[in-house]
Amino acid sequence: MLRVGLTGGIGSGKSTVAGVLASLGATLVDADVVAREVVEPGTPALAEIAERFGPGVLAPDGTLDRPALGRVVFGDPAALRDLEGITHPAIWRRTAELVAAAPADAVVVHDMPLLVEKGMAGEYHLVVVVAASEEVRLRRLVDQREMAETDARARIAAQADDDARRAAADVWLPNEGPVDAVRMAVRRLWHTRIEPVEDHLRHAVRSRLTTPVLSHPDPTWPAQAERLLARVRHAVGDAAVTLDHVGSTAVPGVLAKDVIDLQVGVRSLSDADARSFVDGMRAMGFPRVEGVRQDEGRDGTVWAKRFHGSCDPARVAHVHVREVGSPGWEFALLFRDWLRDDAAERDGYVAMKTALASRMATSDEYAQAKEPWFGDAWRRSRAWAARTGWHPPVP
Repeated sequence: MLRVGLTGGIGSGKSTVAGVLASLGATLVDADVVAREVVEPGTPALAEIAERFGPGVLAPDGTLDRPALGRVVFGDPAALRDLEGITHPAIWRRTAELVAAAPADAVVVHDMPLLVEKGMAGEYHLVVVVAASEEVRLRRLVDQREMAETDARARIAAQADDDARRAAADVWLPNEGPVDAVRMAVRRLWHTRIEPVEDHLRHAVRSRLTTPVLSHPDPTWPAQAERLLARVRHAVGDAAVTLDHVGSTAVPGVLAKDVIDLQVGVRSLSDADARSFVDGMRAMGFPRVEGVRQDEGRDGTVWAKRFHGSCDPARVAHVHVREVGSPGWEFALLFRDWLRDDAAERDGYVAMKTALASRMATSDEYAQAKEPWFGDAWRRSRAWAARTGWHPPVP
């Protein structure tokens, strides 16, 4: 089951996008609808609200008087915490029921206005952010919803800003033009991104970059890595002792294949072999690649590891699982920090990669051709560590 988190600021047009996704076959779970459903008359949550805040928060027909409740909790953090303590568990239970009821091959779209504010991006395979400028959203709220401008500005200011939303977004969906334009963009997104990811996820197919094409440094690589690491954490929990962005895309200014390398540090590789770890990673879109169980160590030994890929064809990722404190785990961190610090070594690395990429036909050939350089780089990086006092972080 593919889980897509859909969010956007108030007035961005998120509901329009949700409607198109539903028409294409997505199972839509609307957080606002669920929040209203769990406080309908006769529900335990509404009874608890009336008991905590008094009968004045109920309308004459027994429904929740939302404006009255708002006046009670507004400006009172303790009251707001009590309200959330009642409603949030009910909302999450109902949301889980709706998701569980969807077919195994479903695309579940969770329309969640506060996805970014609640730090929930790691719970989804993809996050789609519907975007529009503050002025466009303001005009929509005033003209279409007849909201007072001061109220509209206050609502916008209370939400996450675009920087936070961009950091959470796998897909940034602009929506400032005609409604037909965004509808077309959503249909394109469905067929070119969502359907391929769902198919790969269902069949545990990892995406690969088969040719050694180098990309110019992308300033969003670190944010992309953070999103992926959050999903790994959601998949395996405390079995991941350390989570790090490593490899070339973790070094600013370096040309690299557009592949995000992640390192998961575990106490023992037996933890990485546990069924809960393997199944959790697969369910989150990181299928295990059987047969890849080691690296050729730079010290003449074999460095054991486990390896997972990514189901998203638009975001190829390699997840290296190594024991914390092992030589392979330490070198991945050392290599990254050494290149971040030493401009001359960084330039030499880029020159070597550029020369090899122009001659090699496949990524596998390219990787093999780099091995001699890495053998000597291991010695030079260790000398740098000795000079600078570098040591790996203690988990």
